[in-house]
Amino acid sequence: MKIAVLTGGGVAPGMNAAVRAVAQAAFGKGWEVVTVESGYAGLLEGSFRPVDSGTLSGWMGRGGTMLGTERSEEFATDEGKSRAVEAVREAGVEGLVVIGGGGSLAGALALNELGLPVAGIPATIDNDVAGTDMSIGVDTALNTAVSIIDRIRDTAGSHHRAHVVEVFGRDNGYLAV
Repeated sequence: MKIAVLTGGGVAPGMNAAVRAVAQAAFGKGWEVVTVESGYAGLLEGSFRPVDSGTLSGWMGRGGTMLGTERSEEFATDEGKSRAVEAVREAGVEGLVVIGGGGSLAGALALNELGLPVAGIPATIDNDVAGTDMSIGVDTALNTAVSIIDRIRDTAGSHHRAHVVEVFGRDNGYLAV
């Protein structure tokens, strides 16, 4: 079996660890693993790269995504999705693992509906993927935000001022709450 792994959408802490975990699980089954660089844009371009355990060494502690991520207007079209399935099949890939947020997982579902076996791993600091208690990245983002807010509060108190803080959260405001 040969699988591909891609990261998509906004980055979330733990994406690299998830890529590595998927690959290690696949290696344990004797499967071949390729990564897709630059998300769905890379999928359309056929940016597949074979990996082994050595290739993934040191990925656990790295932030962002080592694979890169890029939005693709072409992938958003029906023709783009069909072309993505063709690119995967031409590469000899039999299944795809998508690590990302709501938009990336919606793309994964669309590819699955076109006959490509796909597994999705929710990874978004917004924590807005239905059916998921907590996605990859949320805990780190939340704990980092709390630590930073505590420091800002201390500074505001020292200066007898109020500060306004904006946080990510897209539609549901999980981090803000």
